[in-house]
Amino acid sequence: MLRLLALVACLLLPTPLLPAQEMSSPGEGASSVEVLRAFAKQKEEQRKEFTDQEKRQIMFFMGVALLVLLVATAAFGIAMALYGKQVFVAHMLLAGLTVTLAIAHTVVALVWFFPF
Repeated sequence: MLRLLALVACLLLPTPLLPAQEMSSPGEGASSVEVLRAFAKQKEEQRKEFTDQEKRQIMFFMGVALLVLLVATAAFGIAMALYGKQVFVAHMLLAGLTVTLAIAHTVVALVWFFPF
């Protein structure tokens, strides 16, 4: 037990035992700022905006998937209610996926096509 506590203490508390790092000179600080600016500039250049056509295609595919999930959910519900099939878990999973995709579809439509 004592060995376990010593091992945990050694793993969790090594920082006070490490030597302090040297302070960087002012010249090095300026170069690090330049490096950060370069990364920020590169990230802005890599940013890709979707065209209107691409946005509509994404919305279309989300809508198709939503309709397929909706029909499958309804089919499992009918099979359960009319024919007494034991598909409650599958029905509820499909219902959850349908609601989640419907919310995502709504949010994407509002963000892309109705900017505030």
